[in-house]
Amino acid sequence: MGRLLRRCTKPSRRKTCCIVDTGYLDAALLVASQKDFGVALLGPTRPDLKWQAKAGQGLDVAHFPIDWDKQEVTCPQGQTSRHGTPMIDNRRNQVIKIKFASSICRACPRRTDCIRSEQKYPRRTITIRPEEQHQALATARQRAKTKEYAHEYARRAGIEGTLSRAIRTCGMRRSRYMGLPKVPLGNVLTALAINFLRLSEWLAETPWRRPRQSAFSKLIAVTA
Repeated sequence: MGRLLRRCTKPSRRKTCCIVDTGYLDAALLVASQKDFGVALLGPTRPDLKWQAKAGQGLDVAHFPIDWDKQEVTCPQGQTSRHGTPMIDNRRNQVIKIKFASSICRACPRRTDCIRSEQKYPRRTITIRPEEQHQALATARQRAKTKEYAHEYARRAGIEGTLSRAIRTCGMRRSRYMGLPKVPLGNVLTALAINFLRLSEWLAETPWRRPRQSAFSKLIAVTA
């Protein structure tokens, strides 16, 4: 099971929350899950991989205020872009591509912080998601920096450990009974077995096991 869904209902908000990994967290999913099912996704979002964001000194998308009505952005130097063009990127995502005039970028004093193009007429191009998706992704990235997020997402490690034990000890990936109606019964018995194992280990004061280490990790430790 490469993904993990956890439902939790908070009395104050009555909101369903699912903890997922990066592979199941996308700007479109952040909006669709909330709008269609009332489910808020919690997990690590993909970072902005453009060099302006990774360098920490460049002018990434966060430096450009967006006018969603006109689909235009304003650069830190006060220059306004051209009207954006809705497109579909190579991952089949809906995006808006916004370009600045080359005459503006060519004379800009902060061009090296914005573009590295060696073309004769360089200009900045910004690709963003539609408004709802853009706002949801920005909010998720900010939330991932908080202590509350770290505390909540830490639950995923415990649930992954429970799933791993259920699979390795009780063979949960395959039903022990014939017939689809008996599958839920097998799941309940597996949960009971794990609870009994945990109770017996707690009574026997069995120390916690350290996480398994892969052969590659062991080799790296030896060579280091």
